[in-house]
Amino acid sequence: MALISSSSLTISSSLTHLSSSSSPQCVSLPSLPSLHLLSHNHALKTTSHYRKIGRNVVVMATGEAPAEVSSSDEVPEFVKTLQETWDKVDDKYAVSSLVVASVIALWGSTGLISAIDRLPLIPGVLELVGIGYTGWFAYKNLVFKPEREELLQNVQKAITEIIGSS
Repeated sequence: MALISSSSLTISSSLTHLSSSSSPQCVSLPSLPSLHLLSHNHALKTTSHYRKIGRNVVVMATGEAPAEVSSSDEVPEFVKTLQETWDKVDDKYAVSSLVVASVIALWGSTGLISAIDRLPLIPGVLELVGIGYTGWFAYKNLVFKPEREELLQNVQKAITEIIGSS
């Protein structure tokens, strides 16, 4: 049985000790302060804490100018080219939508691959297919010199088509 009053909290128990006394045990707890007093007390503690920190700070004047940090002046080349490319884009909305769609597609494909990977037989079969195709590609395009030169020409042609002629 619990009795609650405004000044203290009393908990009564009907359990008895091993001794012969049969009186119930009572525990009395002090009352909790109101929320207004707690917030005011917390504000006073933090203010006094910061005042102590402020008193412990020592300032030394040497007469020399502090070293200037030029983090805003030095921008990496990658960022500069990215900003220039973004400024050249006419339809920023379409490019932003394409980037968001690419991120969503990448996230979805990652989920699809992890779902396929959980299937019991599929990962082993796909690994065998990949090993087989790699062997076939190496035999067809890399073993003999004429095919290897033709492959290099095709790769260089694709690179110049993508990058453009400089």
